Amino acid sequence: MLVQKLQDCLEFVAGDNTILRELLHPDKQPLALRYSLAHATLPVGKTSQPHSLSTSEVYYILSGTGEMHIDDQTQIVQPGDTVYIPPNTRQFICNSGIEPLVFICIVDPAWRKEDETVY
Repeated sequence: MLVQKLQDCLEFVAGDNTILRELLHPDKQPLALRYSLAHATLPVGKTSQPHSLSTSEVYYILSGTGEMHIDDQTQIVQPGDTVYIPPNTRQFICNSGIEPLVFICIVDPAWRKEDETVY
């Protein structure tokens, strides 16, 4: 059994400027996973760097309020919202609220640096 505690996962600033903690990644744990799972935080008033992935991604909003941008579409997101981000789409998220925007990221297949383009 593997149980990951958020506070035990190394915090780092990702290429898109979000604060990430990788919870599960098949390259980092001996798990038979196709996907990677990360916990992301975006401080108040900040915007993630526009980027695209050659893989699909899903955001699940835990707390805070934001504006999700995918190509030419924009939508307000809040706790309980799930966002599907298709492969090869330009995406970024803005924290438009009064508290940190916290969300889970699932990338399938698992995130790899070579699959990401940061603009």
